[in-house]
Amino acid sequence: MSPTFGKCYDPTGVRYGIPTYPWRFAPDGLATRRQLRARGLRPGGQSIAAQVMRQRRYGGGVRVAYLYRLDRAKPVRPMTSRKWGSLALAMLARRTCPECRHDAGYVIPTSLGMCVPCAYPEEQRAA
Repeated sequence: MSPTFGKCYDPTGVRYGIPTYPWRFAPDGLATRRQLRARGLRPGGQSIAAQVMRQRRYGGGVRVAYLYRLDRAKPVRPMTSRKWGSLALAMLARRTCPECRHDAGYVIPTSLGMCVPCAYPEEQRAA
């Protein structure tokens, strides 16, 4: 057993307070939030059941991913028409230039704060 594996293996939860497993060694029946979402599930208010830990390659430290029980997970709530509408308005606001008030057709870069033609008007006239 490698020293890294030993530091990350605590199935009883004595060292870290919750059961801890090395990367890719978690038991069946547990999943991360992303894995739950891929299955169409959500944690549904349940507490963290365990964690998966991995040593960072550079810079030291560890990376941690929390695990939830699959049998307690609930299905993802469906999108309602109001949620779709509010999401569409939010995306429209991200595409609208604050200078010329036109829909740019793309998300306005935060580095510019406006659409490209407004940020670089002299280059647009030359082209």
